[in-house]
Amino acid sequence: METDRFGNMIDASVGYARGRYLSSSATEIRRLRHAQAVAAEVLETRGADGIGIFTGNPRYFPLKPDDLSTYCEEWVGPGLFSAELTQAAIAHFGGGDTVAVTNRTSAGIVAAILALCDGRPVVSVVPDKDRSHASVVRGCRLAGVELVEIEGSADPGPAITTHAPALVVITTVTSTLARLPDAETSRAIAEGRAAGATVFLDEAYGARLRPVLHGGALSLSMGADIAITNADKAGLCGPRAGILCGASAPVLATLAKASELGQEARAPLAAGAMRSLQAFDPEDLRIEASDGASIAEAMAGAWGAEVVLRSDLGPMLDEEDVLARVLSLAGRDKTDIVPAEATAAIGMLLLKEHGVLTVNTHGAPGGRVSLRLKPTAGAVAAVGGVAALVSALDSATEEVSHRLDDDAWFKAVLFGDES
Repeated sequence: METDRFGNMIDASVGYARGRYLSSSATEIRRLRHAQAVAAEVLETRGADGIGIFTGNPRYFPLKPDDLSTYCEEWVGPGLFSAELTQAAIAHFGGGDTVAVTNRTSAGIVAAILALCDGRPVVSVVPDKDRSHASVVRGCRLAGVELVEIEGSADPGPAITTHAPALVVITTVTSTLARLPDAETSRAIAEGRAAGATVFLDEAYGARLRPVLHGGALSLSMGADIAITNADKAGLCGPRAGILCGASAPVLATLAKASELGQEARAPLAAGAMRSLQAFDPEDLRIEASDGASIAEAMAGAWGAEVVLRSDLGPMLDEEDVLARVLSLAGRDKTDIVPAEATAAIGMLLLKEHGVLTVNTHGAPGGRVSLRLKPTAGAVAAVGGVAALVSALDSATEEVSHRLDDDAWFKAVLFGDES
């Protein structure tokens, strides 16, 4: 089995080492529930302007007052806004015939794999040195099919020929914001289509990040059959939902499977996703990117440019680099704490003591555990500026370095109790 640099076994399903505290998805949910309670306390103490969202996901619910009694009505509402939703989504994706909304992007990805893989291996094309989202891995496991992962710079043709997939999944931008060049995306689309496979773009970030920040093509203009994006990432304000668009047959097959599994979006969520698309302003994304660049520059000065990975929306610190810094501050070279637990504890301290909300407290089970600072609008100002943010991160990291052998402290910080 693969290990991290500290000798911890990596759980292949999530891509990081489990530990004593975050040993499973169930314990990660316990951490999330506690983090939600802490966030509520911070909000009550500091007020709405005293908490900064650094997950890259605003998660607002942009419904209009009149929507509540019309579009949100479960029986008639979807029929009232379906044409409006379809128009907004097709414009956003640059093509397609049919639109559907699922209660999460991950739900839409899992449903698409179950509906479209036809019992055959799924070929997944990802940016170099990165990996498929956990939902792709889990979707293939649920379908009982092999996942064949190909880096984008490699020609996917041989793998497609060998495995004869019914479904090719292409992740254009990963959760670490690694980006697949449009030329490589187009090549993979062409190879998949030529082999008769359905080509599905995971565009959770990419549907906006590529065109707005890099002058890339709109998702479906490159020839894929179906694409999905997240209603609360990269310039969209929320709610959390997956928006599917593409050819009618694969979209409807995915929606049918999602409905069987209770993963389809009900009327209020779908209406909110539509309002998010309609409110999209590319300038909001450019501001997020500018704020993120300012944080990355400050972090590089404080932690060293060699460990601060710069993405389009802000800096990322690899979880193993974070634990290495913790150990250095503690004056030791080993610990029973795994990297994911170190970043989770730092995240909890950032939230409770400084009002900095990150994916390290609020991420879904199986999500990336690197320490990422992707500011949403107003987040930097809410925590006192870039210098204050860097100082808060340094303080939290030092506190964890003093607590490496304190079992009760880790339990209290991560879960709110010592049980």
